[in-house]
Amino acid sequence: MIPQYIVDFDLSQLPIVETDVLVIGSGIAGLYTAIRASKHNQVLMITKKSLLESNTRYAQGGIAAVIAEDDSPAYHLQDTLVAGAGLCRREAVEALVNEGPDGVQELIRLGTLFDVENGELALTQEGAHSHRRILHANGDATGYEIVRALAAQASAHSGIEVWDEHFVIDLITDHGECVGALVQKSDGTKVFVKARATVLCSGGAGQLYRYTTNPEVATADGVAMAYRAGAVIRDMEFIQFHPTSLCYPGAPRFLVSEAVRGEGAFLRNIKGERFMERYHPQLELAPRDIVARAIVSEMEMTNSTFVYLDITHESAELIKHRFPTIYETCMRYGLDMTTDWIPVAPAAHYMMGGVKTDLNGESSIGRLFACGEVSSTGVHGANRLASNSLSEAIVFGHRIVERIQTLPPLNSIQIVSQLPPHSVGNRTWEEQQPISERRLRLQKMMVRQVGLRRNGAGLQGALDKLESEMDIFNYLLTHKEEMEYANLLTCAWLVTSGALHRQESRGAHYREDFPLRDDAAWQKHSLQQREQAIVEELMS
Repeated sequence: MIPQYIVDFDLSQLPIVETDVLVIGSGIAGLYTAIRASKHNQVLMITKKSLLESNTRYAQGGIAAVIAEDDSPAYHLQDTLVAGAGLCRREAVEALVNEGPDGVQELIRLGTLFDVENGELALTQEGAHSHRRILHANGDATGYEIVRALAAQASAHSGIEVWDEHFVIDLITDHGECVGALVQKSDGTKVFVKARATVLCSGGAGQLYRYTTNPEVATADGVAMAYRAGAVIRDMEFIQFHPTSLCYPGAPRFLVSEAVRGEGAFLRNIKGERFMERYHPQLELAPRDIVARAIVSEMEMTNSTFVYLDITHESAELIKHRFPTIYETCMRYGLDMTTDWIPVAPAAHYMMGGVKTDLNGESSIGRLFACGEVSSTGVHGANRLASNSLSEAIVFGHRIVERIQTLPPLNSIQIVSQLPPHSVGNRTWEEQQPISERRLRLQKMMVRQVGLRRNGAGLQGALDKLESEMDIFNYLLTHKEEMEYANLLTCAWLVTSGALHRQESRGAHYREDFPLRDDAAWQKHSLQQREQAIVEELMS
């Protein structure tokens, strides 16, 4: 149903660019991996917008790493395993908690300026963390500061070439290995980039949903490309909804960091009542999935579209110093965090599943790697622990580069001659419904039927609607927006079919018709591969 390639092409008729390492994406995963790889390789980094535009840029809370003397990797390990609801790969989490602190020190050496208090790195606490281990920058602009520092390094490095405003259409494979990618330039022409190693760092899939904290570029491109290429995709049913995004007329669904609750903010329903004590002993610092569903329950009981986040009991000085970006954004819409309760509601935030990798970040396809949100390393399980995502990117980016150094070179002649022209033979220029309308319809359906609360009937209905949209693959796709929609449709189908398959509730996946976690039957992963039925993988 979903083809291997979404456009027709003949590699022998296309320009060829050769590089050692192709990095697709420019968030922390892409930038850090490119910088490390450039020590011994020529690197080509491709981003469909610009170096500074990625999910990382909008990460407010920070990066989790064991720094404090009263903390330890064992505590961080336990917190991550608990949040992951039984689906974390222990070896991957051990790599994260033990190697993350060194990665943070390398970020500092590369120019990242984390906040300092009394001469030491400032640390805060977030939901489901047992200790203060979250480093932050400029109060609540951690992601932007990391991207700023890394982008400056990448731009100045002679071993890194950057292609802005280019769109990677599909991965090219030969005899079970990835040999590069088909790329569309900003002028619409295509080029084949041949690489000894290809690293997907393309981020997540927030644009699957009408309400998301993610930027416009988060259209699931990497997962969709890897799936079409034949890679194994794992645990796509687990989509994390951030509990607190700004919900105010005229304002975007701006992320209000979990760190606000970490610094003492309360959640109140529209009656002004605190309510988290009815849902979890950790109150406002419970795991994200629990807080998000609690908020939805309160909204339903009070017939409201939001709840309030209240930090007015803290000093105005602390609020402005610790959360300058959030404070200024709220002020732009007439909301003063120091005196007003802030209306918030859940929004799609993070994709726990993705391209299945080993502990070196390598996918089931040789020479194809995945790093960051596009990957499924086993760190996050069924529910990501706050601020572990940035740590994961640097830990596994390092591991990927170490593995790349062991790869033999590609045959420089055979690839183009061996791969025949690709054509499905029936793609047409037929007039379509505007892509913007199709995309909005998909996003609204995903919110209603594949969102925070799911059930079998809704999921089956969504799956039927998604399959009726598959005619997109019969058209000649020429514009980036059309290809992004094809990727969103692919990813939506993966998420929905995975959610329908998993008949239990676990972590970020909640089924109203199967409300209990069932370890006996479902403590296992869901694997999806093109032209195969979903298979289950027992925990290793």
